[in-house]
Amino acid sequence: MVDSKKLELKKKIKKKKPSFKRQEEYRHVRLKDTWRKPRGKQSKQRMHEKGRGAQPNPGYGTPAELRGFNRDGFEEILVNNISDISSIDPKTQVAVIASGVGAKKKETIMAKAIELKIKITNAKSL
Repeated sequence: MVDSKKLELKKKIKKKKPSFKRQEEYRHVRLKDTWRKPRGKQSKQRMHEKGRGAQPNPGYGTPAELRGFNRDGFEEILVNNISDISSIDPKTQVAVIASGVGAKKKETIMAKAIELKIKITNAKSL
């Protein structure tokens, strides 16, 4: 588990990150506003003109020592079967049951997790 000061730093950094919108998404109603890189020759957003919206770049990233951890500070491990769950360290890691796992196997995985006192983040989806 990551210490609380580093988690607070991550939250502070993420608050400053803008929501990256597609160029002129407000004009084209049918297009989704999900990010697409502006590639036009005369694109004002591509040329970083002021007021045209921020573009994703490395400065908005999470610090390297915090990358891959969830908001509680645990590392998430994808679990497909019972043997995967036995390799998890309950002090620093949590389990995430894969979406392709069926209900019967999910029950056995959850029973094993309770036995080993391992937290499962998507347990409500049972």
